[in-house]
Amino acid sequence: MTNSTQETLNPRPNHRTRVFALIAFMVLCLIISASGGAVTATSVNDWYANLQKPFFNPPDWLFAPVWTAIYFMIAFSGWRVWLTNGFARTKMAFGIYGAQLLLNLTWSFLFFGAQSPLLGLIDIIPLFVLIVINTIVFFRLDRLAGLLLLPYVAWVGFATLLNAAIWHLNG
Repeated sequence: MTNSTQETLNPRPNHRTRVFALIAFMVLCLIISASGGAVTATSVNDWYANLQKPFFNPPDWLFAPVWTAIYFMIAFSGWRVWLTNGFARTKMAFGIYGAQLLLNLTWSFLFFGAQSPLLGLIDIIPLFVLIVINTIVFFRLDRLAGLLLLPYVAWVGFATLLNAAIWHLNG
């Protein structure tokens, strides 16, 4: 396929469309982050503070900046895949992207909202698997998009271990 044929099938969006799309991805991740944060805030200072935690539990102040950076990378990663491939050609990839974001938000409602480390653990295991799959699929579509998800993989892998330890200690 020649470059002109490829550009006809997947034309590069104009500057305004690219900026609007980036803002849309950022707003989506901001809504998920803010919703999860609001639910977390209902329990973090009392219920969560009173749980037994493992020795490797990070200080509470670390979570907000780490999640802020990760959500920025999730949004930018999705935007990169959209920019280089469009939605029509990547329906499965964006289905996975949406599913992992939904499970990510659900975790906050289960762990903090329902105050249940067990329900959180039941959610975070498939969440971690979907994030790994999402990273691989995005990497194949756009190398930078996949690389941007690696900190998310690492953090949720760590969070899975932390969630399991908290459930075990407070069973």
